[in-house]
Amino acid sequence: MDAVRLIAAGRHALARSRTAGETMAEALQAQALAQEIGSWLAVTGPPELRTEARGLGDAGRKGCATIERRAPGPEPGTDGGPLRAAQLSGMEDLRQVFLGLIALLDDTVRDLTTVACAPENDHLYWHIVETIDTLDHSCDRVRVLLRRHAAGRGSASPTAGRGR
Repeated sequence: MDAVRLIAAGRHALARSRTAGETMAEALQAQALAQEIGSWLAVTGPPELRTEARGLGDAGRKGCATIERRAPGPEPGTDGGPLRAAQLSGMEDLRQVFLGLIALLDDTVRDLTTVACAPENDHLYWHIVETIDTLDHSCDRVRVLLRRHAAGRGSASPTAGRGR
């Protein structure tokens, strides 16, 4: 599935999240997608984006580990199927991928902030703060990729379709 569609699915699922556990599960989904997009671009993306893309992949991987460490409720990503990121099959428009991923990560931070402020989630406060920090770090990496791509050093569709 194209990255833009996966990002849209993630934003939709995040909007439906009602509990701390569901929101944390969607934070894991967002980080996993950031990791997959970064890893993909590190291998198949424009050469001038590969170093930053590798950094995004690493940030996403570390973020997933942080979220999984003490996530509340059911194990994130085990809702009857694999992480959404495993469905990634292409990136047609890198600019839209970067803008969409920034929006998804920002939305996730916003929703986690709301969860952290709820009195019933006091016991999760510091874990949520750590998760927000990892999401922010990934988002910063995506912003750098967007700037480099916009500067004309990247191309619009070097990674269309990848066989898995």
